[in-house]
Amino acid sequence: MLPNNYIEKIYSGFIGMNAGIRLGVPVEPTEWTPEIIRDVYGEIKGYLKDYKTFSADDDANGPVFFIRALIDEKKSDKLEPQDVAKAWLNYSREGIGMFWWGGEGISTEHTAYLNLEKGIPAPLSGSSETNGLVMSEQIGGQIFIDTWGLLFPNNPSKAADYAEIAASVSHDKNGLYGARFIAACIASAFSATTIATIIEEGLNVIPQDSTYAAVVRKVQEFHGEYPNDFLKCRNYLEQEWGYDKYTGVCHIIPNAGVCVLSLLYGNGNLARTIEIATMCGWDTDCNAGNVGTVVGVFVGINEIPDNYRKPINDFIATSSASGYLNIVDIPTFVKSLALLGYSQAKEQAPASLVSSYKEEEVYFDFSLPGSTHGFKTNYSFKTFLKHNSRQGYKTPGVLEIFLDRMIKGEKSRVYYKTFYRREDFNDEKYKPTFAPIAYSGQTVSAKVLTERFRGEEIQITPYVRNTYTKEIIELNKMVLIDNEWQTIEFIIPKTDGTFVDEVGFIFESPSTLTNRAFGKVYLDEFHIYGTPDYSINFSKQSIEFLSVTPFSHHRGNWGLQDDAMVVESETDCASFTGHYYMRDATIRATLTPTKGYHHALIFRAEGVKRYYQIGFDGKGKVSLYVQDFGLSLLKSASYNWELGESYRFELTCRGNDIGFSINSKEVMNHSDSRYSHGMFGFSLTEKGATSFKNIVVNP
Repeated sequence: MLPNNYIEKIYSGFIGMNAGIRLGVPVEPTEWTPEIIRDVYGEIKGYLKDYKTFSADDDANGPVFFIRALIDEKKSDKLEPQDVAKAWLNYSREGIGMFWWGGEGISTEHTAYLNLEKGIPAPLSGSSETNGLVMSEQIGGQIFIDTWGLLFPNNPSKAADYAEIAASVSHDKNGLYGARFIAACIASAFSATTIATIIEEGLNVIPQDSTYAAVVRKVQEFHGEYPNDFLKCRNYLEQEWGYDKYTGVCHIIPNAGVCVLSLLYGNGNLARTIEIATMCGWDTDCNAGNVGTVVGVFVGINEIPDNYRKPINDFIATSSASGYLNIVDIPTFVKSLALLGYSQAKEQAPASLVSSYKEEEVYFDFSLPGSTHGFKTNYSFKTFLKHNSRQGYKTPGVLEIFLDRMIKGEKSRVYYKTFYRREDFNDEKYKPTFAPIAYSGQTVSAKVLTERFRGEEIQITPYVRNTYTKEIIELNKMVLIDNEWQTIEFIIPKTDGTFVDEVGFIFESPSTLTNRAFGKVYLDEFHIYGTPDYSINFSKQSIEFLSVTPFSHHRGNWGLQDDAMVVESETDCASFTGHYYMRDATIRATLTPTKGYHHALIFRAEGVKRYYQIGFDGKGKVSLYVQDFGLSLLKSASYNWELGESYRFELTCRGNDIGFSINSKEVMNHSDSRYSHGMFGFSLTEKGATSFKNIVVNP
């Protein structure tokens, strides 16, 4: 039986992981020795940098996307390494994002990816026989596996088995033992009563004669002799187990020592554990992230200090091929993982969990303890946002919006950010690209309740913000009725070729200085749903994170030219955007092929390796293909087309039916059930150049 607090424990583990990653990132480079870290930052007690928005990180990318192998491959029996390898290939864009692309023979993950692309299957793609022992034992074997531990609570053996399967795509030997050890620690933390017990559970699933087991035992012994001086233990690791003895870019053995050290000296205190892992240096974000997951599960969500939890604000950015999936709402992801856990355990998920998760829509019910779902305000001087566990439209849990003595003329925006731009970030780390998660034509609804203590009426105006002009587009204002749940609902208006990056509500009051508005508004069941209806004008787009907004590019040289997106490539290439779960739609685009003979529109794309494409396929021909880790021809038709001419493509999907027209003339129709939803975009099947413009997506 899965524990009653299963979803809350996943939540605390995932928050703990991301707190550790965020804390450790600034001092990850090897120049940051423990001595320099202490000299610059002293005794660490909080985040080292105040990020506008924390950028994507490989330590989160892997746990979020590689777990999707279970979903995508629809495995009811045991997972295989090649299933996880497919997730690597399907969600990674070659050479950018997801993990460190440090070069073949240097970066373990880069090397494994190239092996997979060459046709070397997992686990050979990550084996020591293929890549050498040193490369196969770098740290990546354990940094991508946290979610496997979260998936199998109180079952450390199964968690270890699945973590090893996943890690074998890129690692071997001690690299696999590290994956097994950390996953087992996470799984056992759901019910363990001591950190020592957790570590023993980790040791139980790896070879006792391995180097990994040896360093764990030595750290345990050292801690027993010097229980109050973690730096003395770190110095011991440097002398006996350091990078000079375990070479490569970032070997797993020294960092395994730091993980165990920080668990023991942190003694079940999450803040202290990730702080110690960071002050020890070496691979700080990886180590602090792993132990943050372990201790996060161990202590629970209420034991994560506000100074580590609040800046995360239930949001992380990732850097997969899907810009839509790269906007990760943590409670929603946690619910998806919990549902997967119930499925793997062959147990029925609680009805409350099932009803609160809508995979294809934005839906927030604030049911998880302390959840905020990333909501923000532009006026924190007068508006305070926090979780309230006492109120609720149907079940306990709301976003509490406290309005502090507002007067006429003051306006406060409370919003959810639906599209991220380069200006939102401090750095370019792992190049996260984004597609909006809210589009023109979709419906936004929410439940609100007002508790006014004094002052005049509180007014609410739904609004969206145009990401190109930064214009605040106000919709219909209404007066909130005290102590009564009301439904606020509106349609996202058209934005003429660009997008909205904020969806929310403006609060104001006609109150005077002598009778200021003072009170609370509770927000629940925030929901964005419906079919997108929008256009893309490339004169209003930008190149950000090496991609044209709002696309994610996989190979090829993509850019902007006047009102068009252009590409020239020496190989096959593709670009993706749009709602990841879009189903029935009509997609129109003008293509002007200038070089080569294979220019296509992609639709219903579930990743880099899963989609349909239709378009020019050699001289005088149009073809429909399905991509499923290799292109397969579905249908062809004759069509005379010329380089340098512009053509208006129109693709319509309704259920399994696919219709395609060029310049308003029907060219092809077909029925296929392989993919039911997905992104859209463009591709060149081989060397060539094309421009794209006037994109329209309609219901």
